[in-house]
Amino acid sequence: MPVLHTLRRAAAVLLLAAATLYAAPARPAAADEPGWTAEPATGAAATAVRPYFYLAGAPGTVLEDRLTLANTTDQERTITLRGADAYNTADGAFAVRPATPGAGATGATGATGATGATGAGSWISFGAATTVKVPPRTRAVVPFTLTVPPASPPGDHPAAVIATEGGRQVGVRVHLRVGGPTLAALTVEDVAVRGRGAAAVIAYTLVNRGNVALTPELRIRAEALVGELSDPPRGRTLPIELLPGRRVELTEPWPGAPALDRVRVTLTVTAPGGARAVATGSRWLVPWGPAGWTAGGLLGLGATTAAALYLVRRRRPEPGPAPAPDEPSAAGPTPPAPHHELTGAAR
Repeated sequence: MPVLHTLRRAAAVLLLAAATLYAAPARPAAADEPGWTAEPATGAAATAVRPYFYLAGAPGTVLEDRLTLANTTDQERTITLRGADAYNTADGAFAVRPATPGAGATGATGATGATGATGAGSWISFGAATTVKVPPRTRAVVPFTLTVPPASPPGDHPAAVIATEGGRQVGVRVHLRVGGPTLAALTVEDVAVRGRGAAAVIAYTLVNRGNVALTPELRIRAEALVGELSDPPRGRTLPIELLPGRRVELTEPWPGAPALDRVRVTLTVTAPGGARAVATGSRWLVPWGPAGWTAGGLLGLGATTAAALYLVRRRRPEPGPAPAPDEPSAAGPTPPAPHHELTGAAR
């Protein structure tokens, strides 16, 4: 009996486990995996992974490189390849132009084609390999060319190689330098202090006026009209790569801005290659609420008093010339009146 009872109990446990496994939904193996990757190919003897493509050549040169597509799943992957133009977003992030509807083939050199690229992205061609089928657990190496047009201006031409499958898109940057004179130049514009208190920020605009990409470094000098700045803003190396011809709008936090004062900030931006620019901005910082109203009232009262004193001084009549002393008559001095002596008693 004890043995039979034990067998029955073990059978019940096994049935319960089987029911639990059957009822549990199966999770695809690729749910937590990227499924496939795209990266620059390395040579047979190379062991270091390249984070991007770096190509350089003179106008009219045809440059070559290779892209590696690795399928890490148990099913075939169909991946579409294209070249794309790169640019800075308004806040300085690196981005690529989207493909036009029907994209899937890179056009001829210098042509827009179906990729939507009009710059260096349109110079990239995969030939007939714009759509690649990668078998399961396989790595495919896809060659491509980049043809620099003969009339291309010198400097940096940012681009990217884009691999797409379904709703997933992977981009690999292409750093292209066309031979010729280079110029590192930038400007700082629209410097302003916005917000108040801990929410205060210094806003400004950076513009790359040269033909090479820049990694700017910012220095800030702040001055107050009345008080001392206990926590002035600090400079830093900006975490952006400012592409040629691009304009970005940035802000720097200033939690230690004074509550009531007139501040003046001077921004100095430098970058490798000799680029340097300086710009300033100023603003009255007045807090909201009763303290701000009181301060504003005092400022208004002071301004009104100064204006009234100025008007009073303007309207006060000026003293005229002093009267001239009496001049003697032309006939000579006037004789004194005769003096009569009175005698006798009063009546």
